Amino acid sequence: MLACVLMKFTRRTLLATAAIASTQRAATPAADPLDWTLSTAADALAKRTITSEELTRLCLARIHKLDPSLNAVITLDEERALAQARESDQRRRNGHILGRMDGIPIALKDNIDTAGLRTTAASGVFKDRIPQEDAEVTRRLKAAGMVFLAKLNLDEMAFEGTGTTGCFGPVHNPWNLEHITGGSSAGSAAAVSAGLCFGSVGSDDGGSVRIPGAFCGTVGFKTSYGRVSTRGVVPSAYSLDTIGPITRSVEDAAALLQVLAGFDPADAITVDKPVPNYSQALHAPITNLRIGIPRDYFFDTLHPDVASTVEDAIRLMTGKVREVRDVTLPRLQIAPNGSYDVELYHYQKPFFDKSPELYHPWSQRQMNELKKVEAVPYVETLKRIRECRRNIRTIFEQVDILLLPTMREPAPLISETVAGTHHRPRSNVSAFNQFGTPAITVPCGFSKDGLPVGLQIAGPAYGEPVVLAAAYAYQQATDWHTKKPPIVRG
Repeated sequence: MLACVLMKFTRRTLLATAAIASTQRAATPAADPLDWTLSTAADALAKRTITSEELTRLCLARIHKLDPSLNAVITLDEERALAQARESDQRRRNGHILGRMDGIPIALKDNIDTAGLRTTAASGVFKDRIPQEDAEVTRRLKAAGMVFLAKLNLDEMAFEGTGTTGCFGPVHNPWNLEHITGGSSAGSAAAVSAGLCFGSVGSDDGGSVRIPGAFCGTVGFKTSYGRVSTRGVVPSAYSLDTIGPITRSVEDAAALLQVLAGFDPADAITVDKPVPNYSQALHAPITNLRIGIPRDYFFDTLHPDVASTVEDAIRLMTGKVREVRDVTLPRLQIAPNGSYDVELYHYQKPFFDKSPELYHPWSQRQMNELKKVEAVPYVETLKRIRECRRNIRTIFEQVDILLLPTMREPAPLISETVAGTHHRPRSNVSAFNQFGTPAITVPCGFSKDGLPVGLQIAGPAYGEPVVLAAAYAYQQATDWHTKKPPIVRG
Protein backbone atom coordinates (compact mmCIF):
# COMPACT_ATOMS: atom_id res chain seq x y z
CA MET A 1 0.00 0.00 0.00
CA LEU A 2 2.80 2.43 0.87
CA ALA A 3 4.43 1.85 -2.51
CA CYS A 4 1.17 2.80 -4.20
CA VAL A 5 0.88 6.01 -2.23
CA LEU A 6 4.47 6.95 -3.05
CA MET A 7 3.70 6.59 -6.77
CA LYS A 8 0.92 9.17 -6.56
CA PHE A 9 2.23 12.23 -8.38
CA THR A 10 4.37 12.68 -11.45
CA ARG A 11 5.70 15.79 -13.18
CA ARG A 12 5.40 18.20 -10.25
CA THR A 13 7.09 21.29 -11.62
CA LEU A 14 4.58 24.07 -11.08
CA LEU A 15 4.92 26.66 -8.34
CA ALA A 16 1.51 27.51 -6.92
CA THR A 17 2.44 31.12 -6.19
CA ALA A 18 3.53 31.70 -9.76
CA ALA A 19 0.26 30.28 -11.07
CA ILE A 20 -1.81 32.59 -8.89
CA ALA A 21 0.25 35.64 -9.84
CA SER A 22 -0.02 34.89 -13.56
CA THR A 23 -3.81 34.91 -13.45
CA GLN A 24 -4.56 37.85 -11.15
CA ARG A 25 -4.96 40.24 -14.05
CA ALA A 26 -7.49 37.96 -15.80
CA ALA A 27 -9.69 36.92 -12.90
CA THR A 28 -13.12 38.46 -12.61
CA PRO A 29 -12.95 40.72 -9.53
CA ALA A 30 -16.16 39.35 -8.05
CA ALA A 31 -15.30 35.68 -8.41
CA ASP A 32 -12.40 33.26 -8.35
CA PRO A 33 -12.22 31.58 -11.78
CA LEU A 34 -11.96 28.23 -10.01
CA ASP A 35 -15.48 28.81 -8.71
CA TRP A 36 -16.77 29.10 -12.27
CA THR A 37 -18.76 26.36 -13.91
CA LEU A 38 -17.39 24.75 -17.04
CA SER A 39 -19.88 26.80 -19.06
CA THR A 40 -18.80 30.06 -17.44
CA ALA A 41 -15.16 29.20 -18.11
CA ALA A 42 -15.99 28.49 -21.76
CA ASP A 43 -17.66 31.89 -22.05
CA ALA A 44 -14.62 33.59 -20.50
CA LEU A 45 -12.31 31.84 -22.96
CA ALA A 46 -14.54 32.90 -25.84
CA LYS A 47 -14.44 36.53 -24.64
CA ARG A 48 -10.66 36.21 -24.10
CA THR A 49 -10.89 37.51 -20.55
CA ILE A 50 -8.74 34.55 -19.53
CA THR A 51 -6.58 32.03 -21.37
CA SER A 52 -6.57 28.27 -21.22
CA GLU A 53 -3.03 28.34 -19.85
CA GLU A 54 -4.11 30.64 -17.03
CA LEU A 55 -7.07 28.41 -16.16
CA THR A 56 -4.84 25.36 -16.28
CA ARG A 57 -2.22 26.92 -14.00
CA LEU A 58 -4.92 27.86 -11.51
CA CYS A 59 -6.23 24.28 -11.47
CA LEU A 60 -2.74 22.87 -11.03
CA ALA A 61 -2.06 25.27 -8.18
CA ARG A 62 -5.25 24.20 -6.41
CA ILE A 63 -4.40 20.54 -6.93
CA HIS A 64 -1.07 21.10 -5.19
CA LYS A 65 -2.76 23.00 -2.38
CA LEU A 66 -5.77 20.80 -1.67
CA ASP A 67 -5.11 17.32 -2.97
CA PRO A 68 -2.76 16.29 -0.15
CA SER A 69 -5.92 16.44 2.01
CA LEU A 70 -8.33 15.01 -0.56
CA ASN A 71 -6.26 12.26 -2.22
CA ALA A 72 -8.34 12.66 -5.39
CA VAL A 73 -5.43 12.51 -7.86
CA ILE A 74 -3.43 9.42 -8.80
CA THR A 75 -1.35 10.79 -11.67
CA LEU A 76 -0.81 14.48 -12.36
CA ASP A 77 0.28 15.35 -15.91
CA GLU A 78 1.36 18.98 -15.61
CA GLU A 79 3.73 19.36 -18.54
CA ARG A 80 1.35 17.85 -21.07
CA ALA A 81 -1.61 19.79 -19.64
CA LEU A 82 0.23 23.09 -20.00
CA ALA A 83 1.30 22.17 -23.53
CA GLN A 84 -2.31 21.33 -24.46
CA ALA A 85 -3.47 24.63 -22.97
CA ARG A 86 -0.92 26.61 -24.97
CA GLU A 87 -1.98 24.81 -28.14
CA SER A 88 -5.60 25.71 -27.40
CA ASP A 89 -4.68 29.36 -26.88
CA GLN A 90 -2.79 29.35 -30.17
CA ARG A 91 -5.80 27.87 -31.97
CA ARG A 92 -7.99 30.58 -30.49
CA ARG A 93 -5.60 33.32 -31.60
CA ASN A 94 -5.64 31.82 -35.10
CA GLY A 95 -9.43 31.57 -35.16
CA HIS A 96 -9.45 27.77 -35.45
CA ILE A 97 -10.91 26.53 -32.15
CA LEU A 98 -12.19 22.96 -32.05
CA GLY A 99 -15.44 23.85 -30.31
CA ARG A 100 -16.88 25.59 -27.28
CA MET A 101 -15.04 23.28 -24.88
CA ASP A 102 -11.64 23.98 -26.42
CA GLY A 103 -9.16 24.84 -23.66
CA ILE A 104 -11.25 23.74 -20.65
CA PRO A 105 -9.17 21.84 -18.02
CA ILE A 106 -10.74 18.54 -16.96
CA ALA A 107 -9.58 15.27 -15.38
CA LEU A 108 -10.54 11.64 -15.94
CA LYS A 109 -11.36 8.71 -13.73
CA ASP A 110 -8.31 6.46 -13.79
CA ASN A 111 -10.03 3.49 -15.40
CA ILE A 112 -10.35 5.40 -18.69
CA ASP A 113 -7.42 4.70 -21.03
CA THR A 114 -5.10 7.56 -21.97
CA ALA A 115 -2.42 6.76 -24.55
CA GLY A 116 1.05 7.25 -23.15
CA LEU A 117 -0.19 8.04 -19.62
CA ARG A 118 -0.69 5.27 -17.10
CA THR A 119 -4.17 4.02 -16.32
CA THR A 120 -4.09 2.13 -13.04
CA ALA A 121 -7.77 1.62 -12.16
CA ALA A 122 -6.40 2.24 -8.62
CA SER A 123 -4.97 -1.27 -8.57
CA GLY A 124 -1.53 -2.61 -7.75
CA VAL A 125 -1.82 -5.06 -10.61
CA PHE A 126 -2.03 -2.11 -13.03
CA LYS A 127 0.37 0.27 -11.28
CA ASP A 128 2.67 0.46 -14.32
CA ARG A 129 0.06 0.00 -17.05
CA ILE A 130 0.44 2.54 -19.88
CA PRO A 131 -2.18 2.13 -22.63
CA GLN A 132 -1.13 2.42 -26.25
CA GLU A 133 -4.49 3.86 -27.36
CA ASP A 134 -6.99 6.32 -25.99
CA ALA A 135 -10.43 5.22 -24.89
CA GLU A 136 -13.08 6.43 -27.32
CA VAL A 137 -14.32 9.01 -24.79
CA THR A 138 -10.73 10.25 -24.33
CA ARG A 139 -10.41 10.61 -28.09
CA ARG A 140 -13.63 12.62 -28.28
CA LEU A 141 -12.60 14.94 -25.47
CA LYS A 142 -9.22 15.52 -27.13
CA ALA A 143 -10.94 16.21 -30.44
CA ALA A 144 -12.95 18.90 -28.63
CA GLY A 145 -9.70 20.51 -27.47
CA MET A 146 -10.12 19.86 -23.75
CA VAL A 147 -7.06 19.96 -21.49
CA PHE A 148 -6.24 16.84 -19.46
CA LEU A 149 -4.88 17.61 -16.00
CA ALA A 150 -4.82 14.29 -14.20
CA LYS A 151 -6.10 10.77 -13.68
CA LEU A 152 -8.35 10.51 -10.65
CA ASN A 153 -8.67 8.06 -7.77
CA LEU A 154 -11.38 5.42 -7.52
CA ASP A 155 -12.32 2.17 -5.85
CA GLU A 156 -10.05 -0.52 -7.23
CA MET A 157 -11.24 -1.58 -10.70
CA ALA A 158 -14.51 0.31 -9.95
CA PHE A 159 -15.66 -2.67 -7.87
CA GLU A 160 -17.05 -0.78 -4.85
CA GLY A 161 -19.08 2.35 -4.11
CA THR A 162 -17.24 3.91 -1.18
CA GLY A 163 -14.03 5.47 -2.50
CA THR A 164 -12.04 3.58 0.16
CA THR A 165 -10.88 0.37 -1.57
CA GLY A 166 -8.23 1.60 -3.99
CA CYS A 167 -4.51 0.87 -3.87
CA PHE A 168 -3.80 4.60 -3.48
CA GLY A 169 -5.85 5.04 -0.32
CA PRO A 170 -9.30 6.50 0.39
CA VAL A 171 -10.55 9.74 -1.12
CA HIS A 172 -11.72 12.36 1.38
CA ASN A 173 -14.95 14.33 1.07
CA PRO A 174 -14.38 18.08 0.51
CA TRP A 175 -17.37 18.85 2.76
CA ASN A 176 -15.87 16.94 5.68
CA LEU A 177 -12.53 15.20 5.28
CA GLU A 178 -13.46 12.48 7.78
CA HIS A 179 -16.31 11.29 5.54
CA ILE A 180 -16.28 9.19 2.38
CA THR A 181 -16.91 10.56 -1.08
CA GLY A 182 -18.72 7.47 -2.28
CA GLY A 183 -17.54 5.69 -5.39
CA SER A 184 -16.40 4.28 -7.47
CA SER A 185 -15.78 7.65 -9.22
CA ALA A 186 -14.54 9.02 -5.92
CA GLY A 187 -11.70 11.26 -7.04
CA SER A 188 -13.79 12.61 -9.91
CA ALA A 189 -16.55 13.97 -7.67
CA ALA A 190 -14.12 15.24 -5.03
CA ALA A 191 -12.01 17.03 -7.65
CA VAL A 192 -15.00 18.74 -9.28
CA SER A 193 -16.51 19.70 -5.93
CA ALA A 194 -13.23 21.20 -4.68
CA GLY A 195 -12.48 23.05 -7.92
CA LEU A 196 -9.45 21.02 -8.95
CA CYS A 197 -10.89 20.81 -12.47
CA PHE A 198 -13.96 22.07 -14.34
CA GLY A 199 -15.43 18.65 -14.99
CA SER A 200 -14.71 14.96 -15.03
CA VAL A 201 -15.86 11.75 -16.67
CA GLY A 202 -16.63 8.59 -14.75
CA SER A 203 -18.06 5.13 -15.25
CA ASP A 204 -21.28 3.84 -13.66
CA ASP A 205 -22.46 0.23 -13.53
CA GLY A 206 -24.19 0.39 -10.14
CA GLY A 207 -24.19 4.04 -9.12
CA SER A 208 -20.52 4.95 -9.51
CA VAL A 209 -21.18 8.42 -10.97
CA ARG A 210 -24.26 9.23 -8.89
CA ILE A 211 -23.12 8.01 -5.46
CA PRO A 212 -20.09 10.31 -5.24
CA GLY A 213 -22.03 13.03 -7.05
CA ALA A 214 -24.63 13.02 -4.27
CA PHE A 215 -22.14 12.74 -1.42
CA CYS A 216 -19.90 15.52 -2.79
CA GLY A 217 -22.61 17.96 -3.88
CA THR A 218 -22.00 17.72 -7.62
CA VAL A 219 -24.06 16.74 -10.66
CA GLY A 220 -23.48 13.16 -11.75
CA PHE A 221 -25.20 11.87 -14.90
CA LYS A 222 -25.51 8.14 -15.62
CA THR A 223 -26.38 7.85 -19.29
CA SER A 224 -28.54 5.28 -21.04
CA TYR A 225 -26.92 1.92 -21.68
CA GLY A 226 -25.40 2.27 -25.14
CA ARG A 227 -25.48 6.07 -25.35
CA VAL A 228 -21.71 6.54 -24.75
CA SER A 229 -18.90 4.23 -25.83
CA THR A 230 -17.21 2.16 -23.14
CA ARG A 231 -14.38 1.04 -25.42
CA GLY A 232 -11.05 1.60 -23.71
CA VAL A 233 -12.55 1.77 -20.22
CA VAL A 234 -11.49 -0.99 -17.83
CA PRO A 235 -14.73 -3.02 -17.76
CA SER A 236 -16.75 -3.86 -14.69
CA ALA A 237 -20.09 -5.30 -15.78
CA TYR A 238 -20.53 -5.62 -19.54
CA SER A 239 -24.31 -5.81 -19.16
CA LEU A 240 -24.53 -2.55 -17.19
CA ASP A 241 -21.48 -0.35 -17.85
CA THR A 242 -22.13 3.29 -18.76
CA ILE A 243 -20.02 6.45 -18.98
CA GLY A 244 -21.17 9.88 -17.85
CA PRO A 245 -20.10 13.37 -16.79
CA ILE A 246 -19.52 14.71 -13.28
CA THR A 247 -19.88 18.49 -13.19
CA ARG A 248 -20.89 21.48 -11.07
CA SER A 249 -24.10 22.28 -12.93
CA VAL A 250 -26.70 20.69 -15.16
CA GLU A 251 -25.61 22.97 -18.06
CA ASP A 252 -22.10 21.57 -17.72
CA ALA A 253 -23.38 17.99 -17.74
CA ALA A 254 -25.29 18.68 -20.97
CA ALA A 255 -22.25 20.32 -22.59
CA LEU A 256 -19.90 17.49 -21.63
CA LEU A 257 -22.38 14.80 -22.65
CA GLN A 258 -22.62 16.44 -26.09
CA VAL A 259 -18.94 15.66 -26.56
CA LEU A 260 -19.13 12.12 -25.18
CA ALA A 261 -22.31 10.76 -26.74
CA GLY A 262 -22.60 8.96 -30.03
CA PHE A 263 -22.17 5.73 -31.92
CA ASP A 264 -18.81 3.98 -31.88
CA PRO A 265 -18.72 1.27 -34.57
CA ALA A 266 -15.85 -0.45 -32.77
CA ASP A 267 -17.83 -0.74 -29.53
CA ALA A 268 -20.36 -3.53 -29.03
CA ILE A 269 -22.49 -1.51 -26.59
CA THR A 270 -23.25 1.77 -28.35
CA VAL A 271 -26.38 2.12 -30.45
CA ASP A 272 -26.48 4.02 -33.72
CA LYS A 273 -29.07 6.60 -32.68
CA PRO A 274 -28.98 10.34 -33.41
CA VAL A 275 -27.53 12.49 -30.61
CA PRO A 276 -29.91 15.29 -29.57
CA ASN A 277 -28.80 18.83 -28.78
CA TYR A 278 -28.53 18.45 -25.01
CA SER A 279 -27.88 22.12 -24.26
CA GLN A 280 -31.00 23.04 -26.22
CA ALA A 281 -32.97 20.38 -24.33
CA LEU A 282 -32.31 22.21 -21.04
CA HIS A 283 -34.81 24.88 -21.99
CA ALA A 284 -37.69 22.60 -22.97
CA PRO A 285 -40.85 23.40 -20.96
CA ILE A 286 -41.74 20.96 -18.19
CA THR A 287 -45.29 22.14 -17.48
CA ASN A 288 -46.79 19.06 -19.14
CA LEU A 289 -44.49 16.54 -17.50
CA ARG A 290 -45.89 13.70 -15.41
CA ILE A 291 -43.67 12.87 -12.44
CA GLY A 292 -43.59 9.47 -10.78
CA ILE A 293 -42.53 9.06 -7.15
CA PRO A 294 -41.37 5.46 -6.46
CA ARG A 295 -42.04 5.49 -2.71
CA ASP A 296 -42.24 1.71 -2.47
CA TYR A 297 -38.73 0.48 -1.55
CA PHE A 298 -36.83 3.64 -2.62
CA PHE A 299 -38.15 5.78 0.26
CA ASP A 300 -37.75 3.09 2.94
CA THR A 301 -35.40 3.70 5.89
CA LEU A 302 -34.32 7.17 4.74
CA HIS A 303 -32.11 9.27 7.00
CA PRO A 304 -34.41 12.03 8.39
CA ASP A 305 -32.34 14.80 6.78
CA VAL A 306 -32.49 13.07 3.40
CA ALA A 307 -36.25 12.50 3.73
CA SER A 308 -37.06 16.12 4.55
CA THR A 309 -34.75 17.54 1.89
CA VAL A 310 -36.08 15.32 -0.88
CA GLU A 311 -39.70 15.99 0.09
CA ASP A 312 -38.96 19.71 -0.20
CA ALA A 313 -37.63 19.09 -3.71
CA ILE A 314 -40.73 17.10 -4.66
CA ARG A 315 -42.99 19.89 -3.41
CA LEU A 316 -41.02 22.42 -5.45
CA MET A 317 -41.30 20.36 -8.62
CA THR A 318 -44.99 19.62 -8.02
CA GLY A 319 -45.78 23.25 -8.69
CA LYS A 320 -44.00 23.17 -12.04
CA VAL A 321 -45.49 20.10 -13.73
CA ARG A 322 -48.83 18.69 -14.83
CA GLU A 323 -49.05 15.71 -12.50
CA VAL A 324 -47.28 13.93 -9.66
CA ARG A 325 -48.24 10.38 -8.75
CA ASP A 326 -46.81 7.43 -6.87
CA VAL A 327 -45.52 4.52 -8.96
CA THR A 328 -44.10 1.10 -8.21
CA LEU A 329 -41.02 0.10 -10.16
CA PRO A 330 -40.06 -3.42 -11.25
CA ARG A 331 -37.50 -5.04 -8.96
CA LEU A 332 -34.72 -7.32 -10.11
CA GLN A 333 -34.35 -10.55 -8.16
CA ILE A 334 -30.90 -11.98 -8.78
CA ALA A 335 -30.95 -15.74 -9.19
CA PRO A 336 -29.21 -17.67 -6.37
CA ASN A 337 -25.52 -18.14 -7.27
CA GLY A 338 -26.19 -16.06 -10.39
CA SER A 339 -24.86 -12.60 -9.59
CA TYR A 340 -24.08 -10.48 -12.64
CA ASP A 341 -21.05 -9.25 -10.69
CA VAL A 342 -19.32 -12.32 -12.10
CA GLU A 343 -18.67 -10.05 -15.06
CA LEU A 344 -16.12 -8.27 -12.84
CA TYR A 345 -14.27 -11.55 -12.51
CA HIS A 346 -14.41 -12.31 -16.24
CA TYR A 347 -11.99 -9.49 -17.11
CA GLN A 348 -9.91 -9.82 -13.94
CA LYS A 349 -9.43 -13.59 -14.00
CA PRO A 350 -5.96 -13.78 -15.65
CA PHE A 351 -4.63 -11.01 -13.39
CA PHE A 352 -6.26 -12.19 -10.19
CA ASP A 353 -5.41 -15.86 -10.67
CA LYS A 354 -1.76 -14.93 -11.19
CA SER A 355 -1.32 -12.26 -8.48
CA PRO A 356 -4.24 -12.09 -6.03
CA GLU A 357 -2.00 -10.45 -3.43
CA LEU A 358 -1.76 -7.31 -5.58
CA TYR A 359 -5.47 -6.61 -5.08
CA HIS A 360 -7.02 -4.68 -2.22
CA PRO A 361 -8.31 -7.04 0.53
CA TRP A 362 -11.91 -6.02 -0.25
CA SER A 363 -11.40 -6.91 -3.91
CA GLN A 364 -9.78 -10.22 -3.01
CA ARG A 365 -12.85 -11.21 -1.01
CA GLN A 366 -15.11 -10.10 -3.85
CA MET A 367 -13.21 -12.09 -6.49
CA ASN A 368 -13.13 -15.24 -4.40
CA GLU A 369 -16.88 -15.03 -3.83
CA LEU A 370 -17.53 -14.54 -7.53
CA LYS A 371 -15.75 -17.77 -8.33
CA LYS A 372 -18.82 -19.48 -6.86
CA VAL A 373 -21.23 -18.03 -9.42
CA GLU A 374 -22.76 -20.70 -11.65
CA ALA A 375 -23.42 -20.39 -15.37
CA VAL A 376 -27.11 -21.35 -15.49
CA PRO A 377 -28.20 -19.00 -12.65
CA TYR A 378 -26.12 -16.21 -14.18
CA VAL A 379 -27.95 -16.61 -17.49
CA GLU A 380 -31.23 -16.58 -15.57
CA THR A 381 -30.21 -13.24 -13.98
CA LEU A 382 -29.44 -11.78 -17.42
CA LYS A 383 -32.88 -12.92 -18.57
CA ARG A 384 -34.44 -11.13 -15.58
CA ILE A 385 -32.50 -7.94 -16.41
CA ARG A 386 -33.98 -8.01 -19.91
CA GLU A 387 -37.44 -8.44 -18.40
CA CYS A 388 -36.85 -5.46 -16.09
CA ARG A 389 -35.89 -3.35 -19.11
CA ARG A 390 -39.11 -4.40 -20.78
CA ASN A 391 -41.23 -3.71 -17.70
CA ILE A 392 -39.79 -0.26 -16.99
CA ARG A 393 -41.07 0.87 -20.39
CA THR A 394 -44.60 0.37 -19.04
CA ILE A 395 -43.86 2.73 -16.16
CA PHE A 396 -42.63 5.40 -18.57
CA GLU A 397 -45.89 5.13 -20.49
CA GLN A 398 -47.58 6.42 -17.31
CA VAL A 399 -45.02 9.07 -16.28
CA ASP A 400 -42.24 11.00 -17.98
CA ILE A 401 -39.64 11.13 -15.20
CA LEU A 402 -39.06 9.77 -11.71
CA LEU A 403 -37.96 11.70 -8.61
CA LEU A 404 -36.35 9.96 -5.65
CA PRO A 405 -33.41 10.26 -3.24
CA THR A 406 -30.06 9.43 -4.80
CA MET A 407 -28.71 8.04 -1.53
CA ARG A 408 -30.66 7.10 1.59
CA GLU A 409 -28.16 8.74 3.93
CA PRO A 410 -25.46 11.43 3.92
CA ALA A 411 -21.85 10.30 3.46
CA PRO A 412 -20.72 8.08 6.37
CA LEU A 413 -17.36 8.23 8.11
CA ILE A 414 -14.29 6.82 6.40
CA SER A 415 -13.22 5.09 9.62
CA GLU A 416 -16.52 3.22 10.00
CA THR A 417 -16.61 2.35 6.30
CA VAL A 418 -13.08 0.91 6.30
CA ALA A 419 -13.68 -0.96 9.57
CA GLY A 420 -16.90 -2.43 8.22
CA THR A 421 -18.92 -1.16 11.19
CA HIS A 422 -21.16 1.08 9.12
CA HIS A 423 -24.40 -0.57 8.05
CA ARG A 424 -25.03 0.62 4.49
CA PRO A 425 -28.66 1.12 3.44
CA ARG A 426 -30.02 -0.57 0.33
CA SER A 427 -29.19 0.97 -3.02
CA ASN A 428 -31.34 3.59 -4.71
CA VAL A 429 -29.08 3.78 -7.76
CA SER A 430 -28.35 0.31 -9.11
CA ALA A 431 -31.92 -0.22 -10.37
CA PHE A 432 -31.35 2.29 -13.16
CA ASN A 433 -28.30 0.40 -14.37
CA GLN A 434 -30.46 -2.70 -14.48
CA PHE A 435 -33.16 -0.78 -16.38
CA GLY A 436 -30.57 0.71 -18.76
CA THR A 437 -32.14 4.16 -18.33
CA PRO A 438 -30.59 7.59 -17.70
CA ALA A 439 -30.48 9.00 -14.17
CA ILE A 440 -28.94 12.21 -12.86
CA THR A 441 -28.18 13.36 -9.33
CA VAL A 442 -28.40 17.06 -8.54
CA PRO A 443 -27.67 18.79 -5.21
CA CYS A 444 -30.88 19.41 -3.27
CA GLY A 445 -29.74 20.43 0.21
CA PHE A 446 -27.65 19.46 3.20
CA SER A 447 -27.89 17.38 6.33
CA LYS A 448 -27.80 19.07 9.72
CA ASP A 449 -24.09 18.18 9.76
CA GLY A 450 -23.47 20.08 6.54
CA LEU A 451 -23.16 17.08 4.21
CA PRO A 452 -24.72 17.25 0.73
CA VAL A 453 -27.93 15.46 -0.22
CA GLY A 454 -28.73 14.48 -3.81
CA LEU A 455 -32.02 14.33 -5.71
CA GLN A 456 -32.16 11.63 -8.40
CA ILE A 457 -34.11 12.27 -11.60
CA ALA A 458 -34.55 9.33 -13.96
CA GLY A 459 -36.14 8.96 -17.38
CA PRO A 460 -36.79 6.35 -20.07
CA ALA A 461 -34.03 4.79 -22.16
CA TYR A 462 -32.44 7.46 -24.34
CA GLY A 463 -34.53 10.05 -22.50
CA GLU A 464 -31.53 12.19 -21.57
CA PRO A 465 -33.22 15.36 -22.92
CA VAL A 466 -36.24 15.15 -20.61
CA VAL A 467 -34.03 14.28 -17.62
CA LEU A 468 -31.85 17.30 -18.33
CA ALA A 469 -34.86 19.59 -18.75
CA ALA A 470 -36.30 18.55 -15.38
CA ALA A 471 -32.93 18.77 -13.64
CA TYR A 472 -32.29 22.21 -15.11
CA ALA A 473 -35.70 23.48 -14.03
CA TYR A 474 -34.98 22.31 -10.49
CA GLN A 475 -31.52 23.85 -10.55
CA GLN A 476 -32.90 27.18 -11.79
CA ALA A 477 -35.27 27.30 -8.82
CA THR A 478 -32.59 26.56 -6.21
CA ASP A 479 -29.01 27.50 -5.43
CA TRP A 480 -27.69 24.30 -3.87
CA HIS A 481 -25.29 23.72 -6.78
CA THR A 482 -23.57 27.05 -6.10
CA LYS A 483 -22.46 26.17 -2.56
CA LYS A 484 -18.74 25.61 -1.98
CA PRO A 485 -17.26 23.02 0.40
CA PRO A 486 -15.30 24.10 3.48
CA ILE A 487 -12.00 22.95 2.02
CA VAL A 488 -12.43 25.61 -0.69
CA ARG A 489 -13.83 28.32 1.57
CA GLY A 490 -10.79 27.86 3.81
